[in-house]
Parts: sequence; structure tokens; C-alpha cells
Amino acid sequence: MWREQLPWLDRWLTKPSRKPLVVRGARQVGKSTLVRRFAAAQGLILHEINFERARGLDAAFASNDIPRILTELQLVCRKGAIDAPRSLLFLDEIQAVPQALPALRYFLEQRPSLPVIAAGSLLEFVLAAHDFSMPVGRVEYLFMGPMKFEEYLAAAGDDDLVGLLQTWVPGAPFAEVAHRRLLERLRDYLIVGGMPEAVSTYVGSRDLRACYEVQSAILETYRDDFPKYGRRGDSSIVHKVYDYVPRHVGEKIKYANIDRHAQARALRGVMELLFQARVAFPVYRSTAAGLPLGSGVDERVLKPYFLDCGLVARATGAQWIDAATLASPHFVNSGKLAEQFAAQHLLYGGAPDIRPQLYYWLREGRSNNAEVDFLTDLGSAVAPVEVKSGKSGTMKSLFQYAAQRSSSFAIRFDVNPPSLTMPSHDLPGHGRIELQLLSLPLYLVQQYRRLAAAL
Repeated sequence: MWREQLPWLDRWLTKPSRKPLVVRGARQVGKSTLVRRFAAAQGLILHEINFERARGLDAAFASNDIPRILTELQLVCRKGAIDAPRSLLFLDEIQAVPQALPALRYFLEQRPSLPVIAAGSLLEFVLAAHDFSMPVGRVEYLFMGPMKFEEYLAAAGDDDLVGLLQTWVPGAPFAEVAHRRLLERLRDYLIVGGMPEAVSTYVGSRDLRACYEVQSAILETYRDDFPKYGRRGDSSIVHKVYDYVPRHVGEKIKYANIDRHAQARALRGVMELLFQARVAFPVYRSTAAGLPLGSGVDERVLKPYFLDCGLVARATGAQWIDAATLASPHFVNSGKLAEQFAAQHLLYGGAPDIRPQLYYWLREGRSNNAEVDFLTDLGSAVAPVEVKSGKSGTMKSLFQYAAQRSSSFAIRFDVNPPSLTMPSHDLPGHGRIELQLLSLPLYLVQQYRRLAAAL
């Protein structure tokens, strides 16, 4: 697990201009475990302080006096000098002591040789409730989401499949046996998801009921966090929005569909709270007129997605999906899960120190609506991305996008073996539109950038 983050942390540790690191992500995505494994792998002395358990540290951090802070932390850890060689200071659940956030800059200035990592959930709410800001330019960030599919394969002992995914190139044969095995693992992942405890429970026992219990506990933990989500709106509205998102992933938000009796402004505020808590994330409409995609964003138009496909499956009551059902385009919920699966992998598919954001394309008209599920930045160009849960599906929107944006390349995820084709379509007013279509099975989602660059 955490194969992607550990190498990044190795590089962070040895940087000559290393800054204190803040690991950001929703509760229970494995932030604390990542830091512990990193310390063990590097042979570091870990000084870990959980601020939700250690009390009375507010005044020390408010002083910004590093010697005083270290003295009090040493009394909590009782492992000797925190700034001794080969030490790592880990401030966990840092949101419980808000004064510790601005104090991070003084660790950089007064103890630059001491590696400091902070982690916490709901940091955005802490910042919104206080008149200080994060020490810009004096901290680094690492953004974490659920475990990705290839990490799940590694945890399940399928290293041969991981190796195949990471080395296969377009044009090479793809073994049918491997394709079937990967579809079976994909089926498992859609239900189990990427929350570390759920993965560990299922991989260790193959007991879905035990996995469901873990997922239910995680969903209830998020629900218990609602009192911490700020003061915008009452709890009934928060619960309605929370319950709405997993049932309507990938659908353009119309607030009247959530609660016709509540004000759109109140519902919008609660939705934003869930985004800030990273329990859900928005995919905003972009004009896709050029790079960066954020320059053409319309934040009034968005689709919500939940944190993890396994949690979506549990929240919506999905149970076991057999291989035949997974391949069927008629299984409605597998379509939702497939899109959620793609969304969370595309969102966290970039560099872990860059704030993740995802966009889509939408053209609305009286008779010629068109929507492309996602847009991705391939470095020098924008590529439209479509997700199909079954083996087939229309490409009308891709051709509409290609005509509007003079695009000649597109990516489609489905459950077919990988292929590269040149489909064409006669579009009224635009003539014949031809696309180079890279069609990939969903299980290759983490490799799409590498594969597109190889064409």
C-alpha cells in the first residue's frame, strides 16, 4: 500500500530546502499510517503527537516559541530530544490545536534540520474559523485520496497484474486470461473500494460482510463529523445533501432535486462543506478552450462525486456484482460505480503535491445537448474522456466536443480489451468528424497518461 506516496516522501526528506509537510485528505484515507510506515522505512525515530488526545498544548503553540514547544512535546512523547538526529516529528490531527498551523513556519526558520509532518482532517474549517492563514511558502502539501486500483492489486498479492499494467504498451497483445482476471479484480474493487481498512479487511478475510461493516462505520464517522462542519444550515439539510451525493454521482446538481423546500443558497453552502471535508468532490464545467482547464471554469455548474466507489456502493445498497453483470450496459448502478471509479482515479492521478481538481464539458441547448464525462490535461492538449460501464456505448458527445474544440484525440474507458481506432461520424454543420480513440479498460485508468504519450 501507499506505493506512490512513499517514494515522494523519500524525496521530500532529502530535499535541501525541505519545508514542514501537511498531509491533507478525508478521515481514514490512511494519512497517519502512511507517516508511520515512512518513518519505519527510513529508520527514523518517530515522535508522534495526536492533538485530539494530547491536551494543554494550545498555549505553547500560541507562543510560537520553538524551544518551549519542543520541551512540552518531549514530555508528551517521552522519547528523548525531538530535534535529535534521525528524528521525525509528526503532529497528527493538527486541526484540534489550530495555533499549531501558523507555528509550522517557525519550525522551518528555527529547526530546519528537523523533519516535521502534520496531518489532519477538516483543516479548511479550522482556517475559516480563525483569523490566521497557512504560512504560505513555508509549508508543503501532500494530498491523499483512497487507495488506487493498482495499490489494491498489490495488497491482494497480484503483483504480476500490476507489472502488466505498468509495462503494457499500445499495439502489444493483451492476454485474455489477464483481462478476465483484471475484470474480476475490478469487480471486487468497485464494491470494496480504496479505503485502507476496508481493503485490509477484505483482502485478509475475503469476507464481504466484514468489509461492509467497516464501510458502514466509516460512513457513520463522517456523519458524526457533521457538528464540526460549520454553522451553515441545520443538521437536517446536511444529512439530505450527504445522502444525496452517493445516489447521484455524476449528475449535474439541481438543488431543487435535493430539497425543494430549502433555499438553494443553504444547500449550496452545505455541499461546499462536504467538498471542504473531502468527503465529496466537485467536477466543474469548463469551456475547454485551452490550458489550463481552470481558466475556463464555470463554478456555478458542477457534478458531485463521493470520496470512494466502495462507500458509494455501501451507501446505495449495492451488493456483489458478478462478472456477467459488470459487463452488462443495463446494470444502472455499475454505471454509477464505473464513473465514480474513474473520477476518483483521474482526480488523484496527478502529482501528489498539487491540489487535485477535475473538470468536464457540457453544452446545453434546446435540442442538441452534449456532455463529456471528464476532461484531462495531457500536457500540451486537452483530451475528452468518456466512461462506459458496459462493452458498448454511443460516442455522440465525443464527436460534438471534437467539432466544437477542433479536437482529434479522445479517451474512452469501458470493459473491453485495450484498442486504438479511428472512428468517424457525419455531424450536421461540421461535415465528417474523425477521432483517434484510445479505448482502455477501466483497470488501466492509472496508466492513461503514459499510454497516450506513447502513441
